[in-house]
Amino acid sequence: MIIAVDGPVAAGKGTLARRIAGHYRLQYLDTGALYRAVGLKLLRDGKDPHDEEAAEHAARQVGDVALDDPALREEATGEAASIVAANQAVRAALLQYQRDFAQTPTGAVLDGRDIGTVVCPDADVKLFVTASAEVRARRRFDELAAKGIETTYDAVLKDLEARDARDQGRGTAPLKKAEDAHLLDTSKLDIEAAVTAACKIIDAA
Repeated sequence: MIIAVDGPVAAGKGTLARRIAGHYRLQYLDTGALYRAVGLKLLRDGKDPHDEEAAEHAARQVGDVALDDPALREEATGEAASIVAANQAVRAALLQYQRDFAQTPTGAVLDGRDIGTVVCPDADVKLFVTASAEVRARRRFDELAAKGIETTYDAVLKDLEARDARDQGRGTAPLKKAEDAHLLDTSKLDIEAAVTAACKIIDAA
């Protein structure tokens, strides 16, 4: 079984996808980590994420960055990832990696922005996880505060809205709900309620 979990930043799709994978004993891939790895490699090499040629080169060497590197979760890395994700050559370089992972014999859960629309359009179950921009900004702000990172709610909201605009407006594989995806709004759900709702959808499939 292949389960695709898409949605905007801070909607809770990563946590939800990991829980789903654990529940059904499936392999899990955070595809956003691949783009973060590309962004991190560029930053570490002193390259500009807007440099399309350098970004494509970094994407072809994505294996050089461990997907559990703590630096992948840093805000600067996330910003760089959002920029390189709009690069068509980068997306093409990472597409086969994702599709190969999805073919894991035991099944897989992949989360990202374009899993149900581009990476795995034939996935057995597609979830589009979302929440209001205000709720997502509050979650991200609380997360950063817990890490001791000083910022403001307004700054986080502005950054989130900018990322949404880039993700939804890019010419290649823009963030959008697949026609056959199940919409799961987590604005008023905690993680346990979200997992319950998701598993109900998957079980029905």
